Amino acid sequence: MTSPSAHPEPPDSAKPLRPLRPLLARGRDEEHRAATPLELFFDLCFVVAVAQAGAELVHSVAEGHAGGGVLNYAMVFFALFWAWLNFSWFASAYDNDDVLYRVVTLVQIAGVLVFAAGISRAFEEHEFLLVWLGYLIMRIALSSQWLRVARAASGAERTTAIRYAVGVLVCQIGWTGLLILPEGGRSWLFLVMVIAEMCVPVIAERAYSTAWHPHHISERYGLFTIIVLGETIAAATVAVKEGIEEHDALDQLLPIAAGGLLIVFAAWWIYFVVPIHGRLSGNRQAFLWGYGHYVILGAAAAIGAGIEVAVEQAVGKAHISTLAASAAVTVPTALYLITVWALHSRYFKVGLAQQLVLPVSALAVLASTFAGRWAVLVAGLVTAATVATGVTLTARMSRRA
Repeated sequence: MTSPSAHPEPPDSAKPLRPLRPLLARGRDEEHRAATPLELFFDLCFVVAVAQAGAELVHSVAEGHAGGGVLNYAMVFFALFWAWLNFSWFASAYDNDDVLYRVVTLVQIAGVLVFAAGISRAFEEHEFLLVWLGYLIMRIALSSQWLRVARAASGAERTTAIRYAVGVLVCQIGWTGLLILPEGGRSWLFLVMVIAEMCVPVIAERAYSTAWHPHHISERYGLFTIIVLGETIAAATVAVKEGIEEHDALDQLLPIAAGGLLIVFAAWWIYFVVPIHGRLSGNRQAFLWGYGHYVILGAAAAIGAGIEVAVEQAVGKAHISTLAASAAVTVPTALYLITVWALHSRYFKVGLAQQLVLPVSALAVLASTFAGRWAVLVAGLVTAATVATGVTLTARMSRRA
């Protein structure tokens, strides 16, 4: 007789595709749990909407409407981030990769693309119908997934699934206010709905804590961060290319291109220098870390928008000062650095010197705003020096140990 251990459970990629399986909770201690091709496809489609939001932010800042542009960007990016977060945490807990799960996920992707199609109108005309419709498609699909969980579950787990399904739909009803409220009331509605959305997991998980996988969740966030940084490089590269071809301004754009590249490279290095999954031991730590990525990802995408603004200002297309264009790069860069430190890196730093590297770097990046046309290059050199300093301090600590 063959022992059960002789035929271990195959990984997800080796399992045959089935039309329908019950959506059962996956174990937090599964070995070799990794992001699936469907999740990567989901992320890439989401970045289409992120790119649209960044492009509209560039237009608003370059035209001298930074206040309204940043506010619209914050609202749109929260909606995108929250939809991505909801999908990712659900998948970590319940993804069974059957045909129905795949189809519903593709419906969510369709909702993202509808959402993306409405971003320009949301920025320019404050018309939110397409944005709301795209969100409606995503939320109905997500609620149907939770109802599938409820059907297969019992007791407290079933209660949690039903609470999630109902909570998501109730919040979607609340977002309808964007279509009917006067423009002055929409910002207040946004604040109310952010609180309401964040209350859904708190209320739902009082009955039962979903079994998300720490390594899988940290990988999902890391991959999405990489994709957003990649989109930042792509957008900045196109802007520099157009500036050189249309205005023959290589000498003016080279410092911006070099500084922007150093900033993005450093942003990648600083985020991935330490593994975070070991710290995600419970909902309290994981939720704060996960929600905080709204700032990390939003700032990462805004860096690319800022580089585009700096390019447009350098070639005379943007109707703003050099100081304002420089701030479009340095402010999101500093925000990225300080948020990564607060949520991620500080738990792995030993001693005051290591703890101060990122906060001091964030202040130095802000100070570089006043370096005139060299501001982006100076900010890039500061972030590169930050990486070098961190590596040096870590090496010294290792030798002492």
